[in-house]
Amino acid sequence: MTDPELITLILQGDRDSFRILVERYQQLVFRTCMGFMHNREDAEDLTQDIFIQVYRSLSRFRGESAFSTWLYRIAVNASLNRLRRSPVKMIFEALDRSAISVPAINEDDPEKILISREHAAWLRRAVNSLPGNQRTALILSQYEDLSQKEIAEIMMKSEGAVESLLFRAKRNLRKRLSSSGKKPEDRHRKK
Repeated sequence: MTDPELITLILQGDRDSFRILVERYQQLVFRTCMGFMHNREDAEDLTQDIFIQVYRSLSRFRGESAFSTWLYRIAVNASLNRLRRSPVKMIFEALDRSAISVPAINEDDPEKILISREHAAWLRRAVNSLPGNQRTALILSQYEDLSQKEIAEIMMKSEGAVESLLFRAKRNLRKRLSSSGKKPEDRHRKK
């Protein structure tokens, strides 16, 4: 069943159709939230809130873009709003607790495991320190693997603006990473 067909049934009061829609897009919304929140519990809570918001506002979906684009826009805006309401300290605590982007390591060497986790936290802090639109574009590009066209639709910007945001985000990320001192692995090198 297509998204427009499901939406029509949902608007007619069919709750099973909404369940199908949630199952279809739950992982997409969760991954988007994780890209911003860096904390599983916060991302799960936000995902639930987003689907409640979608249910309440589905009648306002005009079909001018794909449903997934509309849903991404809601997920990105909700994530950014949640971050704005959170004190900076809580954001960085969540980043430090997070296990996102830490590759699975089949390693018996505790030092290598520690370095990998520190490296992921170091990178997350650098990404999180980017200006809002740059961070959003980078997360959608790198974490969600969306095209510049899709990002432009979600962010309601031109493709050229998204290309510029991604260029500046990568340049700023390189600067932040190179100016932040030693990499985590440098601190653990034996002298």
